[in-house]
Amino acid sequence: MAKKVVSKSIEKKIFVLDTSVIIYDHTAIKNFKEHDVVIPITVLEELDNFKKGNDTKNFAAREFTRYVDNMSGDNSLQEWTPINGKHHGHFKIEMHNSSKLDAEKIFQEKKGDHRILNAALYTAETNPDRKVVLVTKDINLRIKAKSLNLHAEDYTTGKILTVDELYTGNTFMDKVNPTTINQIYEKGSCLAKDVLKKEVPEANHYYVLKNGNASVLARYEESSKSLKRVTKTSSYGIIPKNAEQSFALDAIMNPDIRLVSVQGVAGTGKTLLSLAGALEQRRNYHQIYLARPIVPLSNKDIGYLPGDVTSKLNPYMEPLWDNLKYIKSQFSEKDKEYKAINEMIENEKIVICPLAFIRGRSLSNMFFIVDEAQNLTPHEVKTIITRAGENTKIIFTGDIYQIDTPYLDAQSNGLSYLIDKVKGQPLYAHITLQKGERSELANLANDLL
Repeated sequence: MAKKVVSKSIEKKIFVLDTSVIIYDHTAIKNFKEHDVVIPITVLEELDNFKKGNDTKNFAAREFTRYVDNMSGDNSLQEWTPINGKHHGHFKIEMHNSSKLDAEKIFQEKKGDHRILNAALYTAETNPDRKVVLVTKDINLRIKAKSLNLHAEDYTTGKILTVDELYTGNTFMDKVNPTTINQIYEKGSCLAKDVLKKEVPEANHYYVLKNGNASVLARYEESSKSLKRVTKTSSYGIIPKNAEQSFALDAIMNPDIRLVSVQGVAGTGKTLLSLAGALEQRRNYHQIYLARPIVPLSNKDIGYLPGDVTSKLNPYMEPLWDNLKYIKSQFSEKDKEYKAINEMIENEKIVICPLAFIRGRSLSNMFFIVDEAQNLTPHEVKTIITRAGENTKIIFTGDIYQIDTPYLDAQSNGLSYLIDKVKGQPLYAHITLQKGERSELANLANDLL
């Protein structure tokens, strides 16, 4: 007689969300499947402080409060309200921020984080038969929660599994048949199977093919299943100094590749190559936009800085201007290339601005460079790409190990997420720059300090 299989019902948990989660992803409430979600009233109070402004956190605060308002309808948010979509749980606003175990007394400070802890503790006390988990991007808050014997987790949506295995975009191959290397030199390409055998590479993957002193650079073209030769060419006076820079510039200059990411430590030439490639192709686009997210220093908003808006933002944009000045320095003031850059700046054909200033725009017929992309969330990267119109190319540059925002890390930032999720698409190419080319001194600091 067949044994009856009893299906085990899924344990429905209650997830309590911190403000940092909403700022990171304002759609987070929809990402907990069949489980229920609690929003402490303190979170709404903190979001209310963020609702004015043009920064990403301001946008997230506004979008989340609108979403909650639309979902609630005529219901009281102190009762469980269904979350929109199939197979979702319910949510409610928790008004209580006191519990038997008072976080404000234990940590001897009255602050928003401790009231959120109390709301989570209260939820656990009033739901003893269910697992209650505090979800926060704030590491210190997670530690405090665990010290109070409260389950706490990072918000993992948009977080890649491991950085060590993150796609690099290129491969070094030794002992390649010299005949194949010569063929790529003479004819410009060869069938990929002649080199890679049964291996199927990602679209636009780059290779250094070598045998002794003979070597050639190549890119895998998926449409023809072939390895195309990559040549080291100059772009607006900038010449690649190593194989990886040649790969990056090839992707930047290729009109069929509409999305490029370049990852590397300081001094590897990410922004310089992107800008040089953009200037070389200036006639193909209506505008060249260079943008970077504003990350205030010492946890102070840019409002603390003196002067008007331009004066406040100049320190953040200066690295982009430095790269432009370096390219101009390759020419004399009488050269047409030098004059062309000045004219493009005057006519706003080249625009350098904070990333927040392009919110809501349709990015059509534009060469768009996003610098310091590691300081963006996955949602922000998606938002930028989805605004791309006809004849637009987007370059993301950054260093995933140099993050300036408190709630992002090497695994959860938008640049890592982009590299991990989009690799292999014919419209996309990625290259990781390893070798610093700024100076011997900069290389020494990167290697030893």
